Amino acid sequence: MKREECTPNVAQPSPAASSGTVPVPEPIQSNSKTCGETPQQLAAGTAALRKQPDHLVGGFHFRGVLPHLKKEGGTYFVVFRQAGTLPKEVLIHFKEERAAILRHAMAAKRPLTWHEQQELFHWYSERVDKYLDAGHGVCYLRDPALADVVAGTIRFFDRQRYELRAWVVMPNHVHIVVWPMPDFSLSDILHSWKSFSSHQINKRLPKKVVPFWQSESYEHLIRDDEDLHRCCLYTLLNPVNASLCAHPEQWKWSSAYMPT
Repeated sequence: MKREECTPNVAQPSPAASSGTVPVPEPIQSNSKTCGETPQQLAAGTAALRKQPDHLVGGFHFRGVLPHLKKEGGTYFVVFRQAGTLPKEVLIHFKEERAAILRHAMAAKRPLTWHEQQELFHWYSERVDKYLDAGHGVCYLRDPALADVVAGTIRFFDRQRYELRAWVVMPNHVHIVVWPMPDFSLSDILHSWKSFSSHQINKRLPKKVVPFWQSESYEHLIRDDEDLHRCCLYTLLNPVNASLCAHPEQWKWSSAYMPT
């Protein structure tokens, strides 16, 4: 697969989401007693279900521990990590802290406010990301060849299926600011990145690691250009904050990298 290079000037304005809240969709009501319904009623019910929003494109949903907020046409700050990098007891503790932020909105079936979204971002960056930066467990992506695999995978469909605003490959996790193009969902893009890179990495390891990536990812819906700038800066400074280099442009596996 031919690798494509992308330019280091990544923190450009994009079609970022501007809504201050993210809707919590009402649950779909279903009726299991369909034997007495006419074909016309069944067809009408099917049509109604098809009109329901796709939660992988827009809305609020859960997959595992972390909440996922999506809006069609939105730009996202995304983090995914190696499986096993956060011990179960650490995840449970983080989940309890995160639950306090979500409890009121979920109970009231109301949208998350922008302030609550910011709290979730702060919770992740101050708790989970700092733990990952400490490098606990086996950090396979310290191997330059394996980090190259992930970096090449991320860049491959840039400007074809998505536009990359900023990205960095860390020793055990990845940060990306990305805008999915129309007809390509963030969920499908993440699946493609993880599936291809894990397959290629396992070809190079003496013993396969399955699963290589944690199944869920952290996703932050970006609100505006100010938020976009903050997320891009946070991404590019990650190796500096983890004491892996002195300046962002020195880290090879980053959109900020500038060869000397």
